Amino acid sequence: MAQKPIQGEKKVFMTGNEVCAWAALAAKADIMYGYPITPQNEIMHYWTRLAPKFDRKFLQTEDEISAGFTTLGGTLAGKKSFSATAGPGNTLFQEPMSMAEMMRIPAVVVIMQRGGPSTATVIYSQQEVTMTTFGGNGEGWRVVYSTASHQELYDYTIKSFNTAWKYRFPTFVLGDGYQAKMRESLTMYDPEERGIELVKPEATLGQPGMPGVDREVQYPRNTYNTEEELYQRNMEIARDFEAAAPEIVEHEQFNCEDADVVIVAHGVVTRAAQAAVDQLRKDGLKVGHFRPITLRPFPVEEMREAVKNAKKILVVESAYGQFTKQVKEYLYGMTTELDTLLKPGVGITSDEIIKHIKG
Repeated sequence: MAQKPIQGEKKVFMTGNEVCAWAALAAKADIMYGYPITPQNEIMHYWTRLAPKFDRKFLQTEDEISAGFTTLGGTLAGKKSFSATAGPGNTLFQEPMSMAEMMRIPAVVVIMQRGGPSTATVIYSQQEVTMTTFGGNGEGWRVVYSTASHQELYDYTIKSFNTAWKYRFPTFVLGDGYQAKMRESLTMYDPEERGIELVKPEATLGQPGMPGVDREVQYPRNTYNTEEELYQRNMEIARDFEAAAPEIVEHEQFNCEDADVVIVAHGVVTRAAQAAVDQLRKDGLKVGHFRPITLRPFPVEEMREAVKNAKKILVVESAYGQFTKQVKEYLYGMTTELDTLLKPGVGITSDEIIKHIKG
């Protein structure tokens, strides 16, 4: 029997892609299905290097559509399956992930965002927010964790497997090109040694015995013959998603209690926002920061509470309003002034946020 990939705790210095591969091993993922696209390629590279040492598998498919569907096939066969992609690959993943939503098939997909639209750049952006949170046809019944550091890439990749298999919704870890390629220190650990119980996968298809006699009959399907059937199915999924949402949503907030201005940002931009808050507070300005960790479901009530006393809300993102649209929707009915700092496809520094707030 292969040893656990990580025993105890280990301080390491590595790229975000490497972190994701190690985290999937620690979460006891059985197999990765993938197709190369920058900037996530090294997740496959590291996984294929590490997996054979721990009796895990890898299959490179002919494209991302196939990678998505084979990931779901692995899950149906009882394996803990995952994949990773970016940009145009994320676009192609939306068809299988829509099927996962309808059929309630768990899956984990790491998204390392690149610039868009289309091929654009292979470097960095936050332009895959709309596609990752609401992609595909349907209502977007999925979970999306937006990470800000390598430690979070490790933590939330592990958590995403439990979330996906517990609630049976496809779950995304949303990183970006900066996180994928840069090196940063973090602590890797065996989740079970920290008391984290890893949800075990179960086979949907191919179980022993006679359906209806030896075991419950299952009808995983994504096609419905009538409007009424589809309506009923959608409402079942909606009820399950909304019931699970309070247990899933996560956020952070910094100095919002007395803030005149609250910066709302996610992902790596939150690091610039936190630095800006520290400096602006030293300069005598009352500024706070709210950060949703889950973009889907969104911590709506938590954000509304954080900004209720603010005179202005500043949304900062490396996209041209994809995140802002969500914030506006969830703040519906509030009359607080809303400002934006939008830089599609490029990074944002704390100095730029400070300059914007000081005018």
